[in-house]
Amino acid sequence: MNAFWDFVGPLLGIGVEPKDLTFLQITLRGLVVFVSTLVMLRFGDRRSLVRKSAFDAVLLIVLASVLARAINGSAAFFGTLGASVVIVLLHRLLAYATCKSPTLEMLVKGREKVLVSDGAFQERTMKKNCVSREDVKEDMRLDAKIEEVTKIKIARLERSGEIASSRKMKNEKLR
Repeated sequence: MNAFWDFVGPLLGIGVEPKDLTFLQITLRGLVVFVSTLVMLRFGDRRSLVRKSAFDAVLLIVLASVLARAINGSAAFFGTLGASVVIVLLHRLLAYATCKSPTLEMLVKGREKVLVSDGAFQERTMKKNCVSREDVKEDMRLDAKIEEVTKIKIARLERSGEIASSRKMKNEKLR
């Protein structure tokens, strides 16, 4: 085992000051961090890459920050990889717990907000969430392919920050 560490230590620049790391050592550190991160996220929670909720964004930001330290040598290499595994496991544990507890889910992930109801802007909700009429109209045009707000049955500001809208049926009337 000592032979392994005697070989790997100098290759990765273990115990070397960050300013003294060579190009090869930084490159190898980057390669190890890349593969480790891929494994962590593969065994962690795939949704963190797709959902982009605040809950998932925190994982990605913190993980990126911590792992950067492993590459540039400003923190202990293997300790940083270990801390990253703990962060991914914590995210996974919280994701599991929020599935079991609606209260915890609301606290960690938030809830959607109605921005348009039956073709009418919900100004109070929009103001509270810093969403303008033009923000809603833009998303209507781009995602729902609708030009007029009066044709929207409901539009919500989702937990991910996206605006989702649904059309009224042709024979459905305003109340």
